[in-house]
Amino acid sequence: MGEVRARVAESLSGWARGVEETTGTRPGVVAERVFAAELVGRELEGLARRAVSEGSAPLGEHDEADLAAAVRDHLFGLGGLQRWLEDESVENIDVTGADNVWVSYADGTRRRVDPVAGSDAELVELVQRAAERLPRVAKRFDLADPELSMQLPDGSRLYAVMEVSHRPAVSIRRHRYRTTTLGDLGRLGTVDDGVAALLAAAVRARRNIVVSGGTNVGKTTMLRALIAEIPPVERLVVVEDSAELDVHVDVDAHPDVVSLEVRDPGVEGTGGFGMARMVRGALRMNPSRVIVGEARGAEVAPMLWAMSQGNDGSLCTVHAESSAGVFDRLALYAQSSGEVSEALAERLVALSVHLVVHLDRSSDGHRVVGSIRAVTGRADGGGVASDELFAPGPDGRARATGTALMPDLRDRLTAHGFDPEWLVERGGGWTR
Repeated sequence: MGEVRARVAESLSGWARGVEETTGTRPGVVAERVFAAELVGRELEGLARRAVSEGSAPLGEHDEADLAAAVRDHLFGLGGLQRWLEDESVENIDVTGADNVWVSYADGTRRRVDPVAGSDAELVELVQRAAERLPRVAKRFDLADPELSMQLPDGSRLYAVMEVSHRPAVSIRRHRYRTTTLGDLGRLGTVDDGVAALLAAAVRARRNIVVSGGTNVGKTTMLRALIAEIPPVERLVVVEDSAELDVHVDVDAHPDVVSLEVRDPGVEGTGGFGMARMVRGALRMNPSRVIVGEARGAEVAPMLWAMSQGNDGSLCTVHAESSAGVFDRLALYAQSSGEVSEALAERLVALSVHLVVHLDRSSDGHRVVGSIRAVTGRADGGGVASDELFAPGPDGRARATGTALMPDLRDRLTAHGFDPEWLVERGGGWTR
């Protein structure tokens, strides 16, 4: 297979160079795929003729199909990793060297699988080829730039390192739900009817919402579900360190979207475009709402200013261990900009954030909303005061605490269809 793959790759590369020299434009991916299929067909015919002349059995139909798929995946996908990217039950893929490959599944299981490349060098080559072809802008992965972070065509996020680790390492986080609604999350067991009703009304009422949680608990998926509640007439500006949300892809749901992604400086140290700068730029683009994929640095200060000065209904995610811990985390990030003091940062958080939605794992391992807090103002001793409307029950799933909404928030939510009876403390399991 390696020889066939090498010959097809060489012929395809030569053909592409010839087209570019003749027309001044490199052939598109579709044209390359069509020509590659022709090359593979010729190779298979050659193998069949050789087998007949040597008196051996030619490849069967299934073997030919497997060979063609392997060559296609090598040229246009991620080689041995591609099969796992196409498996809908897979959530994460972790590779430490070509032959140490682990796959995590949606049901929480994890197992070691077959090698994804013939050697570590081949693994690096596979990632380099993907970095050149798959992202919106070609990226480097070499000795001078041994770290790579990029989005794959299916929305998955790939991170890789070489040379700085004992073996080349690749981690892929698959986004199984690129378009998600609160209804979908209800069917998955992430929210119950009361939580979904509150969140839907909060988005429609243009409340600023922070989605919090630890690693791999579904913050991005929840953010997608909240975005799905935003009316299509609104103009959205999305700011992300690494593109994951893909709000601009669904033009029927949200036709007026600008998606911004951080760009690292080039080898000369120029051309970088960071999060804080992008958030400030977003405010000049007449947004109805600003959406920050993950707030984790100096960009928090301009984000909070935006939330407090007319960009109501904005959304972001933040890494935090609890819903109560979100406020200190945001204040610390805001202070890191050097633009605000501790006291001002705390005031900004209290003025800007309306709700915190915290995700965690339930006792049975499922991703769930565990807590929802409503900001009520400044605390007497400093910091942010809040009411926990939903708190984790015995199984980790959110349960109404019986806490009444503050009048302003109550009026805004009820005006958009929320029934405060959902906040009455109930025993037993979730209402579905």
